[in-house]
Amino acid sequence: MGSTSDKAAGLGNQAAGNVKQGLGKAVGNDRLRGEGAAQETKGKAQKAVGDAKATAKKATDKAASAIKKNL
Repeated sequence: MGSTSDKAAGLGNQAAGNVKQGLGKAVGNDRLRGEGAAQETKGKAQKAVGDAKATAKKATDKAASAIKKNL
């Protein structure tokens, strides 16, 4: 996955996790709350991977640009 798709998937999982937690809390379902918390954590990790990929790409692009400029 690219950085944008990782970030989007992460945000989607975070949102779905929040909804599951809220639903679980509303109906008193601890299992659903736990699943929601796990999904939210997964989303945060996915978003962090996307952010790291974007940072690495920017650094690589900047280094390549500097090298081209010196040629």
